[in-house]
Amino acid sequence: MTDTILTKVQSFFATCPLGVVDLLAAELKACGATRAREMKAGVEFDGTLETAYRACLWSRTASRILMPITQVAAHDANAMYQGLQRIDWSQHLAPAGSLVVDFQGTSLGVKHTQFGALKTKDAIVDQFREKFGERPSVDTQTPDVRINVHAHREQATVSIDLSGDSLHRRGYRARGVAAPLKENLAAAILLRAGWPALFSAGATLVDPMCGSGTLVIEAALMACDIAPGWMRMQGAHWGMLNWRGHDAQLWQRLMDEVNDRALAGRKCMSDRVLRGYDQDAFAVRAALENAERAGLRGIVHFEKRGLSELQNSLKNTHPHESGDGLKTPGAELGLLVCNPPYGERIGDQESLQGLYGLLGTKLRQEFPGWKAAIFTGNPPLAKELGINARRSHTLYNGALECRLLRFDIDPAHFNTPESRPSAEEKFAELRQSAGAEMFANRLRKNLKTARSWANKNSIRCYRIYDADMPEYSFAIDLYGSADDVTLNWAYVQEYAAPDSVNRDAARTRRMQVLSVLPEVLELPRERIHVRTRRQQSDHSQYEKLDAQREFQVVAEGGYRFYVNFSDYLDTGLFLDHRITRQRLSELCRGKRFLNLFAYTGAATVYAVGGGAVASTTVDMSYTYLEWAEKNLQLNGMDAPEHELIQGDCLQWLEHEAQARQQQYDVIFIDPPTFSRSKRMNRDFEVQQDHVQLIVWASQLLTEDGVIVFSNNYTRFKLDQHGLKDFQIQDWSRETLPRDFERNPRIHCCFAIRRK
Repeated sequence: MTDTILTKVQSFFATCPLGVVDLLAAELKACGATRAREMKAGVEFDGTLETAYRACLWSRTASRILMPITQVAAHDANAMYQGLQRIDWSQHLAPAGSLVVDFQGTSLGVKHTQFGALKTKDAIVDQFREKFGERPSVDTQTPDVRINVHAHREQATVSIDLSGDSLHRRGYRARGVAAPLKENLAAAILLRAGWPALFSAGATLVDPMCGSGTLVIEAALMACDIAPGWMRMQGAHWGMLNWRGHDAQLWQRLMDEVNDRALAGRKCMSDRVLRGYDQDAFAVRAALENAERAGLRGIVHFEKRGLSELQNSLKNTHPHESGDGLKTPGAELGLLVCNPPYGERIGDQESLQGLYGLLGTKLRQEFPGWKAAIFTGNPPLAKELGINARRSHTLYNGALECRLLRFDIDPAHFNTPESRPSAEEKFAELRQSAGAEMFANRLRKNLKTARSWANKNSIRCYRIYDADMPEYSFAIDLYGSADDVTLNWAYVQEYAAPDSVNRDAARTRRMQVLSVLPEVLELPRERIHVRTRRQQSDHSQYEKLDAQREFQVVAEGGYRFYVNFSDYLDTGLFLDHRITRQRLSELCRGKRFLNLFAYTGAATVYAVGGGAVASTTVDMSYTYLEWAEKNLQLNGMDAPEHELIQGDCLQWLEHEAQARQQQYDVIFIDPPTFSRSKRMNRDFEVQQDHVQLIVWASQLLTEDGVIVFSNNYTRFKLDQHGLKDFQIQDWSRETLPRDFERNPRIHCCFAIRRK
């Protein structure tokens, strides 16, 4: 590469978590950026290629470093395709290389990211095929070049992703625990808390609820001057390494510098140890493994210790000797940092108040003179600490708005909670508010009507409220036990308020709802489970949220099903499919049944219960397939003629359609709106791909067979022209249960037969 290219100043873009752009801008300037313009989701900066490479290695808060190469028109898909074709892609990628496309945003002509990514990929490979007679392959894991396209209004910015994997993946995390912090968010918390300056002044650090150790490890990397990209240099996948503009000599020089600084930095920690404690032995083991992988043995110390056992082992000791035998100077100065749980279930509120209260007591008693930084997704709980925060910063853990609260542990700032009302007193006060009373009255009316209808129709699991009052935007479902008619659970889903709604007002309405639920539903708090349903990205359906593995057995249609109220956004039983499942049962007597995208196999249970002589159940997820197997066992249906297959439904269906070795009388297809998985060879988008899906399925259909096709994409339109060779009946209205009539677009359903 010529000296001109090396010294050429150009524009780059660095992405980062929300609320971190000022920290990122400062880091980029330290890497040599001559201009840094802060934007909502990142920083646009100017610099040389060396600047960008340094940012890849040294930025602790960035997610990706993008190098824009051009902008193309995107007012329609064809214009974008033509603009992409005008780029000389051979400057960036070898004809026999590999690529992957990340597409964000929407334009006037490209409304879906999956479609935009596919159109971009087509433009690139078509150009190579025309010029060289061969085309690059798609590699979603380790592509030679990762291409980023960001569409907005009528334009799309096309960039080369120099980072490859997201920069938050440092390479030290062997395993995590539930709800871990991403590494770059942990680094942002420490930077906001002033950790680098505190360390320089001789401070130590303690995390009393360390989980898998991310905050302690990130603090140690900063203290040792170890680049966050240091571990990734050893054989990791970087986006620039196979890019044709890559300067290997420059990269090697920068890596040598990283190694030299890490070696020198470790010497500064020869008499300093940072500590993390957790009551979960599994979490502590994970933290120890992660620290070992990060090369921090002797620099960090992790130990199983509950919050009630927390002590400042440096208090009242010689500055160089702590109570556990570890040496740390400057014992009078330290930072306590932690990310305590914030709670989702209604029963968590009281226990978390006690947890935060205990943390406050420990801070006041054990750590006077220290600084504290508490990162929480439930800011009202911080009142239980009994200390007034000096500063508050808004940060986002994924889509969740959180607060980083910074404290000086000084008696002048103490505000003990003894005089505050208890949780029950607070709930009692909320219940008396006009809003809570209005909501309670509506819920009582709904419950009376729904319960009468459900009892008359022997329905045990049903919806009683679905945002009937728009300002109280919740969905509330009752689930009845299969073994005890008096035992019920409530599953409450809050539809997250849009950004236009005041956060404090939304939080107040949420607490009003939670305050009246136990009384109106006549349920104890521990049997009321609360989740927040936010707008998800295309690839996040059925995302795991926790790992409690608490299952309950509920009843529906005379069958028994396992449901889980804690670990996933959905419980395992889609209640709006109740009538659809019943129809499948009626269709399947003496028939062979195929269930694609089977989830937890509820439709298979109905089909077998209705008399299906054989069934095949296919899903990509081992977890959900195991769940389906347990549902079959629960109903005494685990016979050899009812097979379960783990696999990519699209790949499996295409193979079976070509082989035509097996035919089915009834095929149920209920795909997700979007699907992206490491085990899938391609992305799936229901609006774009449903015709091919149905055509493939029809190859496995007997002469008089029927395909029942449903999905929950609210803007779905069946392509009648693409399916002109089929007879189609719209069952959407007929299969909509009464308790879901407020939301008629919650699902669509069609019966499809050959003409």
